[in-house]
Amino acid sequence: MSAGTMEAPSARSSVSDTGAEVGEVPVIAMVEPMPGFPELQAFHLERLDVEGILFALRAVDQPAVRLLVVPVHRFFPDYAPEIHDDTVAALGITPESEVITFGVVNPGESVTAATVNLLAPVLVNVDTHQAAQVVLDEDLPLRAPLFG
Repeated sequence: MSAGTMEAPSARSSVSDTGAEVGEVPVIAMVEPMPGFPELQAFHLERLDVEGILFALRAVDQPAVRLLVVPVHRFFPDYAPEIHDDTVAALGITPESEVITFGVVNPGESVTAATVNLLAPVLVNVDTHQAAQVVLDEDLPLRAPLFG
């Protein structure tokens, strides 16, 4: 992970997904509310399969709110978004931090129609249990096919 310059408010850092296996993370605290869910600050990260490919972010205060997510590096190994330094600082990310980048999944009509949002990943600092959904300033798809 490279350190970003902090001089300019628009400075960005390349945050490397460590590719770490997702272990038990009791509760993830959002450092900023997720778009569309301003009242939700805490989410459980639930593994939905043995392989560690499909997860759910379930709101602690409203368990009926659940987002399906996948570790982006499992499907897009070259995915390396540029993250604003203020987000990196808010998440407490350092060069030694374990960071996992999740993409929110739209399951579609069938498994083969599933897509993932690469424009607004959810970054999780595994060390601090802090997270943020980041809307990127890059030309990335909102609905990238997961299969095919």
